[in-house]
Amino acid sequence: MTSRPAIPVTETAPSPATSSPAPAQVASAVRFNPFSAEFRRDPYPVYRDLRERAPVHRTLGMWVLTRHEDVRAVLRDRTFSAGLIPRQISRQAVRLGAEDVGRVERLSVSSLVFTDPPAHGRLRALVNHVFTGQAIDALRPRITAVVDRLLADTVARGGLDAIGEFAAPLPLTVMCDWMGLPDDGSSTGTRARIAGWTHDIRFILEPGLIRADDLDRVRAALESFVDVLNQVIAQRRARPGDDLVSRLLAARTGDDDRLGDEEVAFVCVMCFVAGVETTTSLLGNAILALLRHPAQEALLRRRPDLVGDAVGEALRYNAPLQLTKRLATRDLEIGGHQVHAGDELLLCLGATGRDPAVFDDPDTFDLTRDRREHLAFGHGMHGCLGGALARAQVEIALDRLYQLTSGLALAADAREGNLAWQDHSFIVRGLTHLPLTIQAAL
Repeated sequence: MTSRPAIPVTETAPSPATSSPAPAQVASAVRFNPFSAEFRRDPYPVYRDLRERAPVHRTLGMWVLTRHEDVRAVLRDRTFSAGLIPRQISRQAVRLGAEDVGRVERLSVSSLVFTDPPAHGRLRALVNHVFTGQAIDALRPRITAVVDRLLADTVARGGLDAIGEFAAPLPLTVMCDWMGLPDDGSSTGTRARIAGWTHDIRFILEPGLIRADDLDRVRAALESFVDVLNQVIAQRRARPGDDLVSRLLAARTGDDDRLGDEEVAFVCVMCFVAGVETTTSLLGNAILALLRHPAQEALLRRRPDLVGDAVGEALRYNAPLQLTKRLATRDLEIGGHQVHAGDELLLCLGATGRDPAVFDDPDTFDLTRDRREHLAFGHGMHGCLGGALARAQVEIALDRLYQLTSGLALAADAREGNLAWQDHSFIVRGLTHLPLTIQAAL
């Protein structure tokens, strides 16, 4: 059954009229440019301006939504399509004259992130058998071991780059371990190359930014990654284990449907592409927020049982995934504006966490607040499948970081105004470096 949206989205009869622009005086007062350096440094004043002046704003050929109720309603409504990205990839490949991108296109159209019903329901039913709460809980000792290994040398020497030495390798290592991917310990081995493959393949999440050389790298990286995964899949078919690949191969629905080998490989690829960078950014953003709010950091040191609340507040306060897109498949009204079938919508997930209609004093980082309604992991049918794993990793990372240290501080070159926010993506918000000084626990 198709679910219907909440009150702010109203279906209307089809009309040949073009989409209504925002009033001229509002359009001139609001500037939304997610590619600007200013927006990368701090998008929240822009979100606030949009929410107050033009919460449903027409720009850059799409509708930009910043209110919590509007974004949540669209995410809940299954008539909005998540299949925009595959179409853009195909168009971009044609425009660039690219050949032999069949596997890239198949990855996009068969990924949970971009599929619509009924294909999405089939994939979700199978993958849900693997990404269970019990499975995530079973990973916690392994996550703790990875965290302790990453922190051992850096705590002893009194400093670390919280991104490059901690937040980035953590989800990569955990996912490689869970899949049981080969590890020869060398700088040229499979695991050493996965970070580069993941970085290149992630361009499919933002096809409008892809250039010809980017598409070549995506294709080459995907071919290399799938070749390795195919070998692992063949091994696990012959000798199943308790790893993620074996569990995906064993997953069955009631009618005995299962994932094909290429589908298993694609699920594994997307675990890295959709999960690694967001987890890295979440951990970095959480550490930064705590260090910028000393009273909240002190509270966490006194109350380590609040680590889950710290992660939840970091998701609300500075979401790693800031933006996502949907495609309207019918004519309807959103926030008093006529939206037509075929219109693109940019949903500002980052803005929804600061909506004062839902969160009191939203620009304040507060571990004790009620934030049950945050949309940082999406909502509805496409709610983030790996959200529980991301939370588990960041909770354990923060818990061990504060157990193993008696003091943390931003290094001199990372203090206010000197932070380096990544610029290779406009949908993810995260730091490229976060140098810290550390006092080891006595």
